[in-house]
Amino acid sequence: MHTPQTRYLFLEMLALWQGYVRNKDLVNQFVISRQQAYQDIRAYQKHYPGRLYRTSTGPYQFTPQFIEQASKHSLEDYLHWLTTGQFYAPKISQHALFGEFCVAPQRYVAPRVIAALTEAIRQQKRVELGYVSLSHPEWQGRIFHPHTFVKTSLRWHVRGYCEKSQDYRDLVLSRCRGDAEVLDTSQYTQKDDYAWNTQVTLIFAPDPRLSEAQKEVVSHDYQLKNGQVQISTRAALVNYLLKEMQINPQYLEGTPEAQQVILVNPDDVKPWLFGR
Repeated sequence: MHTPQTRYLFLEMLALWQGYVRNKDLVNQFVISRQQAYQDIRAYQKHYPGRLYRTSTGPYQFTPQFIEQASKHSLEDYLHWLTTGQFYAPKISQHALFGEFCVAPQRYVAPRVIAALTEAIRQQKRVELGYVSLSHPEWQGRIFHPHTFVKTSLRWHVRGYCEKSQDYRDLVLSRCRGDAEVLDTSQYTQKDDYAWNTQVTLIFAPDPRLSEAQKEVVSHDYQLKNGQVQISTRAALVNYLLKEMQINPQYLEGTPEAQQVILVNPDDVKPWLFGR
């Protein structure tokens, strides 16, 4: 059962990362009346004056001053909701009875960048933003046509067509710089992204250098059938899956215990590797 506080947290999340919140956002998420949603927003403004204001076009937005303080809403929470529709209110306590999380530090991403990318994806538009990388650490302007947010183990990317590269690429969200600007309609859509729409099957097996007993341990870990496991994924995600499996398809680790499993069909995967 959701409480008013849960709805407050939800509207804060949208106002921060989406860039605005509307009555109908609360209506759709919590299946409440428009009157209840209106009362929730008014009550929030009364409890927290100076945070949320109504724009001339209707939606509510955070004041620029509060955006810098709204750190309790992680980008992870927002993108999880955006991709699944499920909202879990941030927990005050991190203590657990039966387990613990190993939490990596969050990478900083500007809320205005996420708001622009979200709008561009929803409306199929292109955006102009700044971007840096390890190969090009200097600030570069990019015209990008985003279509999907992508989560890997440690960071989020946005996938789309890059006019600079003249191909579909993944941009690391934390390396986007400046205030992204939403431009006109994009002609490059998800359905035109060949690597995104191509399925590739990766076949894994225990490292042949392991003993039979060790292979049995690995087989049980991965629930192998006939000594192998097959995983189908988008061609655009092959590199990320291999990293998750801690496999470098170009060479074997010095000891079989280090890698444990190998890629059985590297030739099928090679066309989709970065830097091939």
